[in-house]
Amino acid sequence: MPHDVTPRIALTSGEPAGIGPELCLALAREELPCELVCLADRTLLSERATQLNLAVTLHSYAYRAGAAGAAHRGGSLGVEHHPLAGPSVPGRPDTANVPYVLALLERAVAGALSGEFDAIVTAPVHKSVINDAGVRFSGHTEFLAQRTRSARVVMMLTAGELRVALATTHLPLRAVSDAITADSLYESATILARDLARWWAIPAPRIAVCGLNPHAGEGGYLGDEELRVIAPAIARMQASGIRAEGPLPADTVFVPRVLAGFDAVLAMYHDQGLPVVKHAGFEHAVNVTLGLPIVRTSPDHGTALDLAGTGQADCRSLAAAVRMASRLAVQRR
Repeated sequence: MPHDVTPRIALTSGEPAGIGPELCLALAREELPCELVCLADRTLLSERATQLNLAVTLHSYAYRAGAAGAAHRGGSLGVEHHPLAGPSVPGRPDTANVPYVLALLERAVAGALSGEFDAIVTAPVHKSVINDAGVRFSGHTEFLAQRTRSARVVMMLTAGELRVALATTHLPLRAVSDAITADSLYESATILARDLARWWAIPAPRIAVCGLNPHAGEGGYLGDEELRVIAPAIARMQASGIRAEGPLPADTVFVPRVLAGFDAVLAMYHDQGLPVVKHAGFEHAVNVTLGLPIVRTSPDHGTALDLAGTGQADCRSLAAAVRMASRLAVQRR
């Protein structure tokens, strides 16, 4: 895609009972550097706009192969209609609508793989509701990896210059140790280094690799994963030209003086790295999935069922996700 072509972004509206639909409407009032296509039930969006007094004109999206996209103008929203199975009440998820939620993702992925969409941005879904419907679902990251047949993907959250990637994603804590292997760490670091160079123009990124245990294992006295797995993986990274250091204690790697020496942190598990990113910039943090054949970003928060329908949800993280997806789509070309 030439740099002067406006990217077309598919925006999945997520769990209908959550804040996703209203965030899409709030976002539609902003000027954006992309053509924005919202995948949603049009009636749901219309009802939520009326309820929250959001002045947004909805119009139908129709794909025309070869047609250039136009930058999004505030106040309107292109919608590809996907009907809900049943009415949706803010704050009250219904398993009957799980096929709808998954259909939005399937459509976005298919469109991105075919070239219709230059990137996808996903509003939050409710994992437990999807699982309650009998569908095994651990998260967008894993779903997208499977649907794009990607051998390994890496979840990375960004907030300004802070970038934190995860060696494991949505796992129970007791399963993390077994999931970390020298091969998986090496593969994750390779994807991280490659995509930082490709998309962030950091030719030789410096990666801080966290330990798993307190004090990075304290020489084996507080756990031996650092000695058995993480240190050998780092040695392999370094031998292949990746500028990785560690294992570093996770409680000090985020100290500004230490962090200044790195371009990204590779954390071992979800809640080791992500609380720091969310504290640093919850309103503008963005989740980026590395290692996919498509561009995918999302906001850094969940469905916030307690806020759904109140008009109090903040769309800044979703807006940041759309702007980053637009930039990465152009950069990727």
